[in-house]
Amino acid sequence: MNNFTYFQPKTLQEAGEMFGKSWHETTALAGGTDLLGLMKDDIEAPRNVVNLKSLPGLNRISYQPGKGLKIGALTSIAKIASHSDINKRYPVLAQAAKQVASPQLRNVGTIGGNICQRPRCWYFRGDFHCLRKGGDICYAVDGKNKYHCVIGGGPCFIVHPSDMAVALLALDAKLTVYSGGKNKTVAIGDFFVLPEKNVRRENILLPGEIVVDIRIQELNNNTKSGYVKFAERGVWDFAVVSVAAVIQKNGNALKKGRVVLGGVAPAPWFEKKISKKLSGLIPSEKNLDEIMKTALVDAEPLAMNEYKLPLAKNLMKRLIGELTA
Repeated sequence: MNNFTYFQPKTLQEAGEMFGKSWHETTALAGGTDLLGLMKDDIEAPRNVVNLKSLPGLNRISYQPGKGLKIGALTSIAKIASHSDINKRYPVLAQAAKQVASPQLRNVGTIGGNICQRPRCWYFRGDFHCLRKGGDICYAVDGKNKYHCVIGGGPCFIVHPSDMAVALLALDAKLTVYSGGKNKTVAIGDFFVLPEKNVRRENILLPGEIVVDIRIQELNNNTKSGYVKFAERGVWDFAVVSVAAVIQKNGNALKKGRVVLGGVAPAPWFEKKISKKLSGLIPSEKNLDEIMKTALVDAEPLAMNEYKLPLAKNLMKRLIGELTA
């Protein structure tokens, strides 16, 4: 690990001024659970580290009836998982938070850091000069790709590792991002980028830009939501496939819904076809089986991960069935 200079700014403006023009110059420290590993593995070697935890007011949760939810980017995952209003009104977010890593990591990790974490691909994290590290090859294409993406990949085939991002996309959240002395609002669907647009980064943040908070609108009283995750280990593991769903009912039929997949793409994957078909659907096993035929129709699995397709469809059917029962 290289030596670096450690800064503790007291304001967002001061923090922004500490960043250079390159990711190699300066990096932000939130919970640090991902950054420490990246630095130990020589993936990140910044000259300066800016500790965002010293900034006031970014670790608060506030809920206002009629206005919705606001979560500071430095709020711990554990705090989100246990918050009464989130559990009552946004269960998909609480359920996703409860399945992040282990209790120890949830106590330290932040929601801002969770959605901005780097890929867990073993080629990216290992001693391989892959595309995402400036090389000219994605080793997953002809290598071990059991856990890599089945859709949205190319030329790089990572999957996005965040549980929270999947739930936030299902909730159609908005992010406040500090940039150049002022705040801007970014829809979370526009925050993540696929490798075809930028093979080196996973989101739109430029050097010096900081996620300040996450905002979620008030949900209709007839809305239900949930999150389900399949992982090979019970704790401290990332999703092989996960599903978040937010569904609004209208009598016996569904008025609308948003379904998002994790573990299948380089970004949280909004399943547009399934979400569209939920409008007006009368839930039944037959009808759910029918709409699942349209899920992931554009998928292009690699040699070892085609199993993710039926797994994703079964998890979607199970979650939607539970929410509409």
